[in-house]
Amino acid sequence: MSQSKKQIEKARRQLAELGEIECRSQFGGYSLSIENVVFALVAEGELYLRACEQVKPYIVERKMQPLHFTKRGMPVALDYYRVDDPLWKEHGQLVALSRLCLQGARQQRTQKQQNQRLKDLPNLTIRIETLLRQVGISTIAMLKEQGARRCWLKLYASNNNLGINVLFALEGAIAGRHYEALPESVKTELRQWHKETLRRWARQQKS
Repeated sequence: MSQSKKQIEKARRQLAELGEIECRSQFGGYSLSIENVVFALVAEGELYLRACEQVKPYIVERKMQPLHFTKRGMPVALDYYRVDDPLWKEHGQLVALSRLCLQGARQQRTQKQQNQRLKDLPNLTIRIETLLRQVGISTIAMLKEQGARRCWLKLYASNNNLGINVLFALEGAIAGRHYEALPESVKTELRQWHKETLRRWARQQKS
């Protein structure tokens, strides 16, 4: 077992009272999360806690070292700080700090979701956001409520140059994934709907 994997298991044991800790690859290491909220990373066999305002004084006092990764040949410091040996031995302190980091990460995610714009969703550019606003769809909630097809119809009514890729983009945005990652069954259904819609639209224009 690699040193990082051992550190992950150690973190799970030490921090078990916070909840079930999930692990996935991130930044060349592994992220640790609870209920999809990342509060720590394991990199090169070391545990790093995600900083928040409540723990910043402790980080400064203990001179905790930040995690660095290389971007375009330059070292970049992340807002994660290494858990050293003395802190590992202070179980209560480690759990308390980790709990604060988890709470801080949850608050940051909530604030980000509240401030999120349409363009922040996968696939949606500023141009698509502008077009959606022009047809009365100005929030993520409105997009999800009306669905990709109805939104596309509104966009197409004001701009006949829009193609099926915009429909895929809207469906992916609502699902929270890149449109190319949509299940093939979903894309096939959308293609059929798009084809039938254009035919119906053409017949209405002729009548």
